[in-house]
Amino acid sequence: MIAFRSILIPLKATLGFLLSVVAMFGALVAVFQWGWFGITDAPGPIVSFIPIIAIGILFGLAMDYEFFLVSGMQESYHHKKDAKAAIVRGFALGSRVVVAAGLIMVAVFAGFVGNHDATIQSIGFALAIGILVDAFIVRLVIVPIVMSFLGRAAWWLPKWLEKRLPKISIEGES
Repeated sequence: MIAFRSILIPLKATLGFLLSVVAMFGALVAVFQWGWFGITDAPGPIVSFIPIIAIGILFGLAMDYEFFLVSGMQESYHHKKDAKAAIVRGFALGSRVVVAAGLIMVAVFAGFVGNHDATIQSIGFALAIGILVDAFIVRLVIVPIVMSFLGRAAWWLPKWLEKRLPKISIEGES
């Protein structure tokens, strides 16, 4: 809320993250608890610390990808005050970074699936699916659609809150 001076941007980011978490856990349970696709030799309960680790890592990466996209949109919006043009420009600037980072992280975590340890397999699988969904569906498809739907309202912040929040610049301006 402070960085983007908006109420709706953090709400959108949170809902997108939750969508990625649901997809990640759904796939994790289907494959490692129910035994779909035969990745694991002995389907069974998910180890209790895996969701905690997976949520923490996915949250960090999801917010990173969100920041890459939305910071470019914000910069363009504050310079030209055209919400649609800001979405196009911000997406053009940030999408390449999100695609590259997403592909790298999916490849890294997918590599864990080949391990013989079911815990390592499940962590790698969960994070590969979570990042795949977050980077390529949530951030590159849903975020631009929602931003387009919100238009100028995406950058709305009540006046009373505007006065109370500290002023910071993600562009490095003073």
